[in-house]
Amino acid sequence: MKSIAIIGASANPEKFGNKAVRAYVQQGWTVYPVNPKEPIIEGLTAYKSVRDIPAVPDEASIYLAPHLVPAVLQEVAHKGINRVWLNPGTESDNAVERAEELGLEAIVACSIVGVGVDPHSL
Repeated sequence: MKSIAIIGASANPEKFGNKAVRAYVQQGWTVYPVNPKEPIIEGLTAYKSVRDIPAVPDEASIYLAPHLVPAVLQEVAHKGINRVWLNPGTESDNAVERAEELGLEAIVACSIVGVGVDPHSL
């Protein structure tokens, strides 16, 4: 079973950070929501940071403001996650460059579509 950290997961069902959690759960993935303010998202324990996740997820998907992404990529790399999705609105040249410096496989695309779900259907 594959696993993913949704960084910037949201309790608001209208936000893509929430839709991603639901999409991956629907597809049978183990999902680790990451949000420093919410204890539970979609019935799942939410973690304050990537560092707090009790396992090493196979992938990470980021839903954060672009200026926050480079620092989070450092945490992703330190955790041992090698593949990261930079979703629309999170990507920047700086983020892509930082991912490359850290040896991460960065995918600049919507991870919800990547897992085979239409985000507008959620």
